[in-house]
Amino acid sequence: MRQRAVGDSGLRVSRIGLGTLGWGRDTDGVEAAAQLMGFAESGGTLVDSAPFYGDGVSQRILAELLDDVVPRNQLVLSSSAGIHPGRERLNCSRRALIGQLDATLKELGTDHLDLWQVATWDPFTPVEEVASALEFAVATGRARYVGARGHLGWQLATAAAGTKLIATQAEYSLLARGVEDELIPAADHHGIGLLAAVPLAGGVLTGKYRDGIPADSRGATETGADLVVGYLNADHTARVVEAVVTAADGLGASPLAVALAWVCDRPGVASAIVGARDYAQHTGVLAAEDLELPAAIAAALDDVSA
Repeated sequence: MRQRAVGDSGLRVSRIGLGTLGWGRDTDGVEAAAQLMGFAESGGTLVDSAPFYGDGVSQRILAELLDDVVPRNQLVLSSSAGIHPGRERLNCSRRALIGQLDATLKELGTDHLDLWQVATWDPFTPVEEVASALEFAVATGRARYVGARGHLGWQLATAAAGTKLIATQAEYSLLARGVEDELIPAADHHGIGLLAAVPLAGGVLTGKYRDGIPADSRGATETGADLVVGYLNADHTARVVEAVVTAADGLGASPLAVALAWVCDRPGVASAIVGARDYAQHTGVLAAEDLELPAAIAAALDDVSA
């Protein structure tokens, strides 16, 4: 799998990242192990985790797999702090951030994270305090690099003025291009790379929902229904999905591969993070790495999704 630099830093990550949001909720430990092994064998390195993923269970599953399934030093581990699992509240105070970071390190059984991000903008905590927590994490060896996810463009620029950030993470796909207006320009100005989350729009861009919501799909689950239905109800969804399917037919590829290639090729994107529900879906994601999207098709998708 191809590797890319994150922003203007020296950190290199796989073009496709392994998402673990559903581990412990939609994906059990056996499936997670198969995904991690297949990902690493394909040359994947970036693993995205967080204390609140999988209702707080995801990182525990990942911890059981590190060094057992894949050596820890082969992976670029990313996690975040500021949102507390099981509670609808945020806290980005220095105390909360460092406390959550230390808990994550203990849970994962590692002495450092390769990338640690503040998970959200906290209007109740001074930006200088957040910056000091990020700098402390790097200075003490707890984190090799730091970033900020869940930020608007102006928030990211404000945070970047206080400390060196290399990454931001936000939803980005053919059905969610709002980050192009403010966030991506701000990230580019500060040398920050984008980790594109939800690049397949909850599976909508794979075409599986064209004729309704399959009973065994994410859209039929309690945790995934809101995301999927939200996309399906958007005015432009049907025409974008049809354009993706048409492009896939012409290229002899899957709609998944086309949608993912479009995101991966966008300026500023360091990696697209995909969390599959099972190994079969995961192998389809890994196969998408081989697709080179012709410029004319990319331009057509730009137009139809604008």
